[in-house]
Amino acid sequence: MPDTAIPDLAFNTAMRVTKSEKDLSQEEVAHRADIHQSYLSGVETGKRNPSILVVERIAKALGVDVSEIFKPT
Repeated sequence: MPDTAIPDLAFNTAMRVTKSEKDLSQEEVAHRADIHQSYLSGVETGKRNPSILVVERIAKALGVDVSEIFKPT
């Protein structure tokens, strides 16, 4: 089975930076994305691998297109 994990640096870092730039708390993003705050924390730290549906919900919660989260910094 192919590895479908999202690369840590491309996603996790961009998500944290975007969250910080928009002055959003982890709790607010989790609420907007309809996911538990502890799950979002795991995604941010690379301990959890979100599905593409969760990635889309996080991007929407951050107010950005999914492609923005995967752009190299």
